[in-house]
Amino acid sequence: MTAELVRGQNHPLSQVRLAIRVSAGVPVLAGATLGDENGTVHGPQWVAHPGAPALPGVEVPRQAATGHRLAVDLGALPETVHRVDIFLALPTGAGAPLRFGAVAAPHTTVEGLDGTELACFTLTGLDGETAVVALEFYRRQGAWKVRAVGQGYAAGLTALLADQGLHEAVDVAAAAHAASAPGEAAAPGEAAAHDPSRPLPTPASAASAHGTTARAPQDTSAAPPHGASASTARVTSDPGPYDTDVPDPQDTPASGTPGQTPSRAPQQPEPVQPYAARNPYDTQESDAASREPGTGVDYTHPGRRPHGTPPSAAPAAVGAPAQPVAGDAVGWSMEERLYNQVWGMFEDLARTTAAYRSAVDFADSRLEKELDQALTDPRGRLGAASDAAREAAHARRTQLVDQARAVLDRDLAQLTAESEVVEPALPPAYARWDNPVWHGYRVPAAPPMALRLGDLHLPESVPLRIPLLVRLPLERGLWVDSGPAAASGGFPDSAELRHLAVEAAVALAARLLAVHPAGDFAVQVIDPAGTASTAFAPLTRTGVLAMPPATGAGGVTQMLERLTRRVDLVQMAMRGSAPESLPADVDTARQLLIVNDFPHGFDDRAVTRLRYLADEGPDVGVHLLLVADREDAAAYGPLLDPLWRSLMRLTPVPDDHFADPWVGHAWTYEPSLVPVGSQIVHQVLTEVARARTKYS
Repeated sequence: MTAELVRGQNHPLSQVRLAIRVSAGVPVLAGATLGDENGTVHGPQWVAHPGAPALPGVEVPRQAATGHRLAVDLGALPETVHRVDIFLALPTGAGAPLRFGAVAAPHTTVEGLDGTELACFTLTGLDGETAVVALEFYRRQGAWKVRAVGQGYAAGLTALLADQGLHEAVDVAAAAHAASAPGEAAAPGEAAAHDPSRPLPTPASAASAHGTTARAPQDTSAAPPHGASASTARVTSDPGPYDTDVPDPQDTPASGTPGQTPSRAPQQPEPVQPYAARNPYDTQESDAASREPGTGVDYTHPGRRPHGTPPSAAPAAVGAPAQPVAGDAVGWSMEERLYNQVWGMFEDLARTTAAYRSAVDFADSRLEKELDQALTDPRGRLGAASDAAREAAHARRTQLVDQARAVLDRDLAQLTAESEVVEPALPPAYARWDNPVWHGYRVPAAPPMALRLGDLHLPESVPLRIPLLVRLPLERGLWVDSGPAAASGGFPDSAELRHLAVEAAVALAARLLAVHPAGDFAVQVIDPAGTASTAFAPLTRTGVLAMPPATGAGGVTQMLERLTRRVDLVQMAMRGSAPESLPADVDTARQLLIVNDFPHGFDDRAVTRLRYLADEGPDVGVHLLLVADREDAAAYGPLLDPLWRSLMRLTPVPDDHFADPWVGHAWTYEPSLVPVGSQIVHQVLTEVARARTKYS
């Protein structure tokens, strides 16, 4: 069954020798770039285009056409090539369309040698772009996947190649357009680049075709990353639910041949907005195809399949499962590599569990059908024959479930091994409080890209925990639910649960303070009745609070007035492009407001101001952390429904209220709490307070 991809989605490949078909409403030129493990293209010899159509493992058409067939042999690529991007560009000659938005959306299909369609992607939503990266084949832990990209460039092929780190982008783009210009554009079917049944060029033969000799790999591991220049006119269509925001460093890479490994990361699948804006852990979307039994799609990570897996089920170039390595993912830095690796583990666990549940559902439905058939004939409902038929049906069901469980156990073992390697290597922002990395804590010079809020797990994989990471800065407020609905095991009374909720909030606040540079983040506390003074002790005793916790109705009003004023002034300064005009008493550091026992101590005006902070605050650096039982606010009726919906709900005890974006599993969330008796938070906050004093 063909996987119909959306922008940003990836799909495992069961074959390594592929044909890529492209159909467009107007003639387009097609090509491919080879990238190292970080996506950098190091020279013209890394680009296949109409003027140089043959590269190791890749062959592209020589003319612009409305239909193309490109050949890719992933097994023939050099070992240092980790990424193959398929791009399309509009011709530059007279009469050529000016933008992709003015023509029919191009359609791409990935096929195997036998003509089986493996995946397809329609490049919808393009507008002013004249060049676009359509598909990306990338290697992860020795296995290949395809990703639907759809990244467009208004400045054309030159901008596309420059964005991938190619210094000779202008010359290569000109050569590609010049080679496709002579003569009339080929008709569909005339632009086939290669017969996939024939071997593609080897590195040596491809080098000869370019008039060069194959060069030995060079070590450029110390080369700095490279990104698009500031002048590049880059137009990105609305990203899909698997896209991620990737920074664009401006450093310069070393050039070379396939064999170099500088550090530049390709795009990594992620939500449509920055991670916290549309958290993939907190959504109810589902992937119906992954639930459907018998579709022929195996969501087990290809790099984890054991020896002996048939070619139809695993890439031919893949042998034993790769040994897990911390940071074995793409990214600009080790921090981003680890973040992307955690994302990959999360997706792998969701997919393999979906496959197992689908197999169990299929076995159950088959059992029910066979039992119905056995009971259809009244003469066979009783006796030995009927008993034998029922026993055989149950045996077949058990066999199917056992086979599915064996596959799941194999994947869980690999994921567990990877987790055991990744967890000790996580930076403080991603690490649990019992991680030794906290014992060597120093105040960072820059904020992290994400923050750990807790752990997630599924019933089938209870020992395996996946870190719940959200992107920073926070674009949604947080709500620690202190109500009885959050307690699955039951508590003697609600006081213990409320105390745990405040402790969870304090742990989150301490983590946020610890991972930001000195003076860049401040915490404010509203505790109307003063009931949580003991739980807030780590913040008050170390002196990291901007001011003492606000108590009483008067304290609540003053705190909300001060923060509301800050939001208003910063918004006006931003709209007027005059940040220097802010009054001296306005703290420009990001603010976290912890509100305990809401709505106690709040009148109608205070509630309105709190809603205003929840809606407008994140854009100007004011974030909300609410500790509350929703039932306590029942008197407000639907007035507060928008507030609850705008916050990400967390719980102080395990609760299965999160869902993944792929198949909609119900994931159990566990908060990241400080181990009982540990002084690590006190030590970390003391260091934060010392650094803040020096900063002031």
